[in-house]
Amino acid sequence: MTAGGTRRGAVLLAAVCSGSVLLPGCGGESAPSSTPTPAESGTFSSSSQELGDGSVSTYVTLDEGGNPTEVGIRLTPTALEGLPPSSTTLMIDMPDQAEATAFDHVMLNWNPEGHEPPELFGRPHFDFHFDMVDMATIESITPDDPEFAVKAERLPETRYVPQDYAVAPGAPVAAQAVPNMGVHLIDSSDTSLVPGQYDFTQIIINGVWDGRYTFIEPMITRDWLLSGPSLEQPLKQPGAYQETGYYPTAYAVHVDQQTKDYVVALTGLTMRTAS
Repeated sequence: MTAGGTRRGAVLLAAVCSGSVLLPGCGGESAPSSTPTPAESGTFSSSSQELGDGSVSTYVTLDEGGNPTEVGIRLTPTALEGLPPSSTTLMIDMPDQAEATAFDHVMLNWNPEGHEPPELFGRPHFDFHFDMVDMATIESITPDDPEFAVKAERLPETRYVPQDYAVAPGAPVAAQAVPNMGVHLIDSSDTSLVPGQYDFTQIIINGVWDGRYTFIEPMITRDWLLSGPSLEQPLKQPGAYQETGYYPTAYAVHVDQQTKDYVVALTGLTMRTAS
């Protein structure tokens, strides 16, 4: 799906004249009862997109009841080679089977020279934005919008943001808004984030825009991925949720021992009700 696409619509199911109930105009005999369709289960992937000398795709895993347990992104073994020398962005839709999750798509940014602030994040790395708003909303985050600054400063209620995450101190909120992304939040309790001293390998950032909690963003250096990491850690949670859906409770990075793919996953998906 290209940028600007909208979230997958619900599939319309029509079953006129089926089942054991006779409806007007459906003939003189009732149809035999059908066996219920088993819930979908397994892992389902999106279409792949080229990245470096390889490719990248998103996925969702459903349990035997058809409930999502994990979403993530896979980079094939050669995707970290032949990367472009300039910044690159890919918009990768989630599979249809991920519709019950909070996530619409993943925005992948390759930053060969890092990005601001360079004292913290100046190493070549990937940003994986697991976006909870559709691509059209992401595209609309632009300084051309006369309400750009107002929307940037309209932060969600604290209860809707993961614990300890806040706007970086210093510059005004509107000045920190990034086009096609929004306002980034950092873990204010992380004492390692000292410019000039921080050893950046991987980190979780969260994002907001126009009063909504909009993305979870693992930022991961290319060198750290190439080291073949195996990481799993809990994610800090909000106190409440603006939208009903399945949200992650943990984050993991590993190399698939069979395919050798690099996997970045949001795991432990749990149903949350809007309140």
